[in-house]
Amino acid sequence: MSAVLKNFSLGALLSRLALLMIVVAWTIPTLGLFVSSLRDRDLLSTTGWWTAFQTNLRFEQARTNAADVQTESDGVYTITGNALEVTNDDGEVTLNPTKSIRSFGGGFLPASGTETYAGNEQPGIRDYAPGTTVTLENGETFTLNADGTYTYTSPVPFDMERGRRFFVVTNNPPSFSLRNYQDVLSAEGVADSFINTFTVTIPATIIPIAVAAFAAYAFSWMEFPGRRWMFYVVVALIVVPLQMSLIPLLRIYNEIGIAKTYPGIWLAHTGFGLPMAIYLLRNYIGGLPREIIESAKIDGASHFQIFMRLVLPLSVPALASFAIFQFLWVWNDLLVALVFLGKDAEQIVLTSKLRELLGSRAENWEILTASAFVSIIVPLVVFFSLQRYFVRGLLAGSVKGG
Repeated sequence: MSAVLKNFSLGALLSRLALLMIVVAWTIPTLGLFVSSLRDRDLLSTTGWWTAFQTNLRFEQARTNAADVQTESDGVYTITGNALEVTNDDGEVTLNPTKSIRSFGGGFLPASGTETYAGNEQPGIRDYAPGTTVTLENGETFTLNADGTYTYTSPVPFDMERGRRFFVVTNNPPSFSLRNYQDVLSAEGVADSFINTFTVTIPATIIPIAVAAFAAYAFSWMEFPGRRWMFYVVVALIVVPLQMSLIPLLRIYNEIGIAKTYPGIWLAHTGFGLPMAIYLLRNYIGGLPREIIESAKIDGASHFQIFMRLVLPLSVPALASFAIFQFLWVWNDLLVALVFLGKDAEQIVLTSKLRELLGSRAENWEILTASAFVSIIVPLVVFFSLQRYFVRGLLAGSVKGG
């Protein structure tokens, strides 16, 4: 027991609890977003994602069929149908077999009064239980069953051109589907936007890495006037907001004729990413063992040979770490793409395309949850492919080589 208490560290316990809280704080919203991406559009607008695993009550409006479908038998005219049938945008009628009626009322049915439901005053939506036959003053009857089927009868022919309205409260058991993902992936232009995003992201990741690696070597192992002050200027550029340079840079692009082109956005992302890349790589490359560099110089190797044969292979962790940062930044970018690229099918990137799918007034906001996971598939693949270098790259320069 004493050995256990001796090894017990309050600081270690607190650090682990803090780490656990951070993990939970990041995981819960992501889980909620994923669950929401698998839910029905209407349920998303009325209930939170945390209710997805329980039966939800939902207020809905329904109508009977019109008079053109009535049948007559022994002097009784009948209209039948199903109140749970839903007609989608393509005109197809669908029915959720797990959904059921909890209560109904209001509309053309006698109501005992109004009540507040979903924040609105509704007429008698809990007046009748499923299976109840409601008799109207003119001799008509209406019966609605738990499965949504109804029978509407009248002693005289129906003459209504449009069905009669009523209201129902439905039981909605947990239900998940890939429809939101299908809507996103099947939308026109999404596949092209994936290709366009790769066209932007890959060069915009490789170019700054190549330039920054050469610059970091020069700042670390080459002697030239003003080296230290030039490095200070590069570090200072990290804190400059890129928004300040968008308009001046676009005006320059218009003058030289590379506005709304891929080379233009490659150069823009290269310029925005270089300060951080040079700073990160310089710390790592500058921390390489001096003996290795000096031995190569004694053997007659040039700076280019030292860089290509020694520095680059030893700097893979730092290069991979920056590649992750730059790839994620460019892939998820919307602002720079909107400024330096067009919106035609040959140039629009994924983030801009998904933004258009939401509609000008975000009327299709339910696909936002699925769009989020569609857009992070590639970054996740890149991150997990290079994650073994990530921590080593983050610690770049923290320990000097021997």
